[in-house]
Amino acid sequence: MSKFGAMRQQRAERAKVEPSVSAPAVEGPAPVRSAARQGKKAVSAYFSPEVSRGLNVLAAENGTTLQALMGEAIDLLMRQYGKHPFGER
Repeated sequence: MSKFGAMRQQRAERAKVEPSVSAPAVEGPAPVRSAARQGKKAVSAYFSPEVSRGLNVLAAENGTTLQALMGEAIDLLMRQYGKHPFGER
């Protein structure tokens, strides 16, 4: 039997012996999204800490948010490639 097959068998045996504990049902209203996020999707990327810090400083220097700054950057990128900018902030 393979190593993974043995692990699977051990889990199956434990499941038969150990009583299963179910998580308590969570009741209450569903989380509420802010009106600004309704109908929108997150777009993210990973960059170095220096890039993150630089963008946050730039946003602070211009009295704007990182999201607005990124929206402006996306609009410029769309124009550069001959596409219609979205203008969303």
